[in-house]
Amino acid sequence: MDAMPQSMDARTLTLRAAAFLADKKGEELVAIDVSKVSSLFDYAILVSGSSPPHLKAMFNDLQHSLKQEGVHAFRKSGTPESGWMVLDYFDLVIHIFLHETRHYYALEDLWPEAPRLEC
Repeated sequence: MDAMPQSMDARTLTLRAAAFLADKKGEELVAIDVSKVSSLFDYAILVSGSSPPHLKAMFNDLQHSLKQEGVHAFRKSGTPESGWMVLDYFDLVIHIFLHETRHYYALEDLWPEAPRLEC
């Protein structure tokens, strides 16, 4: 099954997912264009939540919302209790963290030269 319908490109999906996560009170939201520095995917979203239930709500609600638009996650990983959940949409990978876990792994530091998107 395709991750994105033909009518939605990766940038549009990234901006739509970022806006959705912002509406769900996602914190420290960053959308990064890694297309020139990564051969694995084109965009990454990193967002923090305040508690395991908040992570779970963002994870589940985002999946449901995108599925309604015909966009299905290729892979899903993590649990709210682990402090890190991941949604893989091929060209977009979304990391949903607890604050402590996010700061520990500091994924933003992997792509310091990659441009941030205005969300």
